[in-house]
Amino acid sequence: MTKTKSLLEVLQSTTAYFTRHEIENPRLNAEQLLAHTLRLSRMDLYLEFERNLAENELGPLRDLVKRRGQGEPLQHLLGTVEFCGHTFAIDKRAMVPRPETEELVELLKSEVSLRPGGAYAPVGSQRSDFRMIDVGTGSGVIALSLAAKFPEAEIYAIDISEDALSLARENAARLRLGERVRFQKTDLLENLSERFDLIVANLPYISMQDRHLLAREVLHDPEVALFGGPGGDELVRKLIEQAPAHLEPGGLLALEIGLGQAEGLSDFLRQKNYHDIQLKKDYSGISRFLLARYG
Repeated sequence: MTKTKSLLEVLQSTTAYFTRHEIENPRLNAEQLLAHTLRLSRMDLYLEFERNLAENELGPLRDLVKRRGQGEPLQHLLGTVEFCGHTFAIDKRAMVPRPETEELVELLKSEVSLRPGGAYAPVGSQRSDFRMIDVGTGSGVIALSLAAKFPEAEIYAIDISEDALSLARENAARLRLGERVRFQKTDLLENLSERFDLIVANLPYISMQDRHLLAREVLHDPEVALFGGPGGDELVRKLIEQAPAHLEPGGLLALEIGLGQAEGLSDFLRQKNYHDIQLKKDYSGISRFLLARYG
């Protein structure tokens, strides 16, 4: 007769397994997978520590634990990710959004809402409308978070990947924002004629030469969402060159950038006649966000 295991015993053994396999935050990972499998909240786990788990509960958990131990991202296994107070679906079609990108969205909320002339009015304008675009939208987290914050804004979300766009559309429907955001497949700003008050982009900014430095989890993201070229910043530079033709006078370009790219990209923005260039650090103290205006 097979000995049953209590929920606490399974939690402890899973945590130990993740520790051996060098999974960051092993206890938290174990709790989240266990809660997901049993359809409980993490708080409920603590109330049911003595509960014995049946084999039909342990089977699905074993599969998830093995995959996590091999480096598959926790978010892929859960099927969701929390971002700016909303729950988004996430899978291998798009990059798992990082905490730094949440910081970018919060930064933009304050930049937009503090503009002269009202919450949605562009600088130097009496217009009440506001048009923004998320370039390389991926799962749609930036565009949809901004759509939820600014219900009057006109929002576009573009990506070169049809897979990513399909996930973004699913998230728009999930959050009941499908009518608010226009999704389009395009390579950066090519084939677009509109002008925008805000262009925001978290583009691929990792150098192909740094592939060996990436964590196992990151390598589960689509390569098209990770690598920006031999130097890493090629796509960002291309967008900097394209953006002036698509920015309203005084419009804002907001970029998330990679480690060590701030100085070179700031110089490039100056060469391309941007002004009011601001470099912002993330919570880790890394120069992560570049803001600049044009016209």
